Amino acid sequence: QVRLEESGGASVQPGGSLTLSCVVSGPTPNNVCMAWFRQAPGKERERLMHYHTWYGSPLYVKGRFSGSRDRARKTLYLQISGLQIEDTAMYYCASDATASYDACGEKPAAAFAHWGQGTQVTVSA
Repeated sequence: QVRLEESGGASVQPGGSLTLSCVVSGPTPNNVCMAWFRQAPGKERERLMHYHTWYGSPLYVKGRFSGSRDRARKTLYLQISGLQIEDTAMYYCASDATASYDACGEKPAAAFAHWGQGTQVTVSA
């Protein structure tokens, strides 16, 4: 059974930086779409980044976010710089078996089969 576990969320001041981690356990197919999302109270889930397979660069990266992966440790990282109050949200990683990178980019949040429990990022002065 696939399991994802996020960590690294914290309360920080504006302008700070954070690195979030997502450890993936269980079977992961070669063709897998992996993504970072966030959801603020009262707002829809927003995609921040996604990858197709454990190789190569991310296919999409939003704004001030950057990411990396450790394939041996099956861990995804999300780096956020210049944190702003509007970055306050629950941050999630998700994965789903997906045949192509095009399909990965087109996959809506609701179509991802596996989600972590989320890690909270709170930005306040």
